[in-house]
Amino acid sequence: MDKSGHAEYYQVYVWDLPLRFFHWANAACVFVLGVTGLLIGSPIPWGGPAVDASHRYLFGSVRFIHFAVAYVFLFNFLGRLYWGFAGNDFARWKNFFPRTKAKRKEVLQVLCLDIFMICKLPVLSIGANALAGIIYSAMYLAILFQILTGFALYSVMSPGWFPHLFAGLIPLFGGLAPLRQWHHVFTWVFVAFTTMHIYLSWYHDYLEGRGTISSMVGGWKFIEKSSFPQAE
Repeated sequence: MDKSGHAEYYQVYVWDLPLRFFHWANAACVFVLGVTGLLIGSPIPWGGPAVDASHRYLFGSVRFIHFAVAYVFLFNFLGRLYWGFAGNDFARWKNFFPRTKAKRKEVLQVLCLDIFMICKLPVLSIGANALAGIIYSAMYLAILFQILTGFALYSVMSPGWFPHLFAGLIPLFGGLAPLRQWHHVFTWVFVAFTTMHIYLSWYHDYLEGRGTISSMVGGWKFIEKSSFPQAE
């Protein structure tokens, strides 16, 4: 603390611009794909009189948006995979796994803080904490699963060559119906993750005061010097 008794902070550039772009593009894709996917799985009656045939193509438009955004989702995912090797230290894949004893201890600390709310602050991490890194890794596998199963489903109606690369997955899942069901179930995985991700981001921002939310907009976090004396 300084002489006035206030804590002193480092300003640390954590999330670089490409990573922030991938994050928000992914968030937008997940939202659009989730809404359109649920409408495809459980269509609602549009109702109202149709002046001409184009007014009855709303469901076709929903499907087109879903398929088009799926390609954006794929390329954004590939870009993020690459940035895990080319980005700054906080963006790299090595930080997503608790390789050290301290990081494994941090997993338990975050569980204690987030679930039981009895552990003390601070959680000594500047980027994603150790538990978040594990969860993000699992979600990247979920993204890969949705991409593979989604394009496999698309292959039965697409004339393009790319979706047909995934057609071999259909018999592995026992047919179109089971494959569609798994694709639908994983949609709810994303709904659950997004809900908890937003809540925990605000929760840690409130508790730690490090700018968790704003850092994903501007890239900077604010770290107490007493917690990280070496962070300059």
